[in-house]
Amino acid sequence: MKNCSREVEKILKERFEKDSIIALATAAGEMPHVRNVDAFYEDGAFYVLTYGLSGKMKQIEDNPIVALAGEWFTGHGKAVNLGYFGKEENAHIAGRMREVFSAWIDNGHNDFNDVNTCILRIELTDGVLYADGKRYEL
Repeated sequence: MKNCSREVEKILKERFEKDSIIALATAAGEMPHVRNVDAFYEDGAFYVLTYGLSGKMKQIEDNPIVALAGEWFTGHGKAVNLGYFGKEENAHIAGRMREVFSAWIDNGHNDFNDVNTCILRIELTDGVLYADGKRYEL
């Protein structure tokens, strides 16, 4: 994210570097779709553990531009499928996911032997953040 000040980055980290529920919007044709996802923020992007054959991932494959909203924040980004959770290249972010999502990641809902269990990175392109009575643009 090119226009992110240190102050905005600090607020984003304080709010979202933990397990956070955000709304993620995708589109299929001219029809928008929105759902809540567990995510966390790190280095200009949100990360989501998901299933590669899900509806949202099919929509992202066709159109990677997404919108998201969280606690006093709305933004847009480019969604990138980083692929299988267990890939060597994903070791760092998978480790962070295990920390951040420790309350539920191993509850049986995720199959880490399935190569379709993947990591979604949402690279922020712009947004609006409100904090302490101020409006910040990314």
